[in-house]
Amino acid sequence: MQALSTPAAGSNLRAIAAAVAGTVFEWFDFFLYGSLAVVLGRQFFPPGHETAALLSALAVFGAGWVVRPLGALIFGRLGDRVGRRRTFLITIVLMGTATIGIGALPTYAMAGVLAPVLLVSLRLLQGIAVGGEFAGAATYVAEHSQPSRRGLNTSLVMGTGTLGLLLALGTISLCRHALGEDAFAQWGWRLPFLASVLLLGLSVYMRLHLAESPAFEKLQREGKVATSPLKEAFGNRDHLKAMLLALATMTAAQGVVWNAGQYFPLVFLQSPLGLDVGTAGELMMCALLLAAPLFPLAGWLSDRIGRRPVIITGFLLAGTTLLPAFKLLAAHVRPELSFGAALAVLWWLSVPVALVCGPASAYLVELFPTRIRYSAIGLPYHLGNGWFGGFMPLATAALSAHYHSDFVGLFYPTAMALLCGLLALWLMPETRLRDITQ
Repeated sequence: MQALSTPAAGSNLRAIAAAVAGTVFEWFDFFLYGSLAVVLGRQFFPPGHETAALLSALAVFGAGWVVRPLGALIFGRLGDRVGRRRTFLITIVLMGTATIGIGALPTYAMAGVLAPVLLVSLRLLQGIAVGGEFAGAATYVAEHSQPSRRGLNTSLVMGTGTLGLLLALGTISLCRHALGEDAFAQWGWRLPFLASVLLLGLSVYMRLHLAESPAFEKLQREGKVATSPLKEAFGNRDHLKAMLLALATMTAAQGVVWNAGQYFPLVFLQSPLGLDVGTAGELMMCALLLAAPLFPLAGWLSDRIGRRPVIITGFLLAGTTLLPAFKLLAAHVRPELSFGAALAVLWWLSVPVALVCGPASAYLVELFPTRIRYSAIGLPYHLGNGWFGGFMPLATAALSAHYHSDFVGLFYPTAMALLCGLLALWLMPETRLRDITQ
C-alpha cells in the first residue's frame, strides 16, 4: 500500500492538472463542430432548406458520439495493457489532427457531395479519439487522488466538457468580432478549427511530461497487468454485471442530461427562437462560466454524503424541470430578449447536469478493479453518452419539427432522466468508501 502513496502531493496535483487541461483541449476540439452546427449546415449541405441543413449537421454531430464506444474498446485495451500515459498521448494527437482537418475541408459549393462525406469521416475520427479519452482521464485522476478527495478531483474531469464548450464558444466569438459576420460565415469559421494546432502542440508537450498512474505502476511491478483486458472485462460475470449497472443507473441518461442542459440550449436559442449565433453564443458563454463551479461542488458533496444521493437528485431535477425551464427560456427571448432572465434559466439548466456528472467519474472508477478499469469504464460510459446522449439534439429537434412544436421533443430527455433516476433509486450501489487499489 505504501507504494501507492509515495508521490508527493504536489506531484499528484500537477499530474491531475495536466490530465484535466489536456481533456479540456480535447473537448474544445470536439465541441467546435457542435457550436457551429448552424453555420456548418449551410456550408456542407445543399442550400435551399434551412431545417434540413440543420438536421443534417446535427446528425453529423451525433455521428461523432455514436462511434465513441469503438474508441473506448480500442484505447481501453491499450490503456490497460501499456498504461494510461501513452494512451493519452495517442488520443490527443488523433483529435487534434481531425479538428485541423475540418478547418481545411472544401465546402459543398466547392466539392459537392464529397464535402459532407469528408466532414463525416473527420467527425468519426474525433468521436473515436474522445472514446479513448474520458475513461483514461477519469482513471488517471482517480488513481492519483486521495480517497477523501476522489469525487472532487474526478469531478474536474467531468467539468472539462463544459470548459471545452466554453472555450470553443469564446474562440468563435473572438473570430466573429474580429472578422465581422459576413466574413466569418464565408470563411472565418475555419479559423477556430485551424487554431487547434496551437492547443495540440501544448497538449502533446504536457502529456509527454506526465508520470504514469501509481496504481498501474504497482501492477507492472507485481507482474499483474492484464494481458487480455477486454476478454477479462467481458468474460467475467461480475464485471459484466457492473457495466450493465453503470449503464442502467447513470450513463444511459447522463449524456442526455448533459446535452439538454449544456449544448442543446445553444441550438434552441438560434432555432427556433431566432437569436443570431453571436448573441446565442454570448448567452451560453456567460451561463457556462457561471455554471463551471457547480461540478467540483457536486464532486465535493459526493465525497461527504455519497455518490448515490447526489446523482439521483440530479436526474430527478432534470426530469421535473427541463420542460418548464425551456418554456421559461422562450418566454424571456420572445418577443424581446431579457438577457439577465434568460441567463438565469440557462444557469439553472446546468444544476442537474452538475449533480449528475460531478460524481459520475468517481462512481464509475469505483465500480471496477485497476486491471481492467480503463476498458470497463469506457464501454458503458460511451454507449450511454454516445448512443443515447449523442443524438439527443437531433432527436429533440426532429420531434419538434415533425409535430410543429418547439417543446414536444423535450419529452425525450425528460423521460430518459426520470427513467434513469428511478433505476438508480432501485439499483445504484454506494461506492464512495470502496478501495480502488485492490
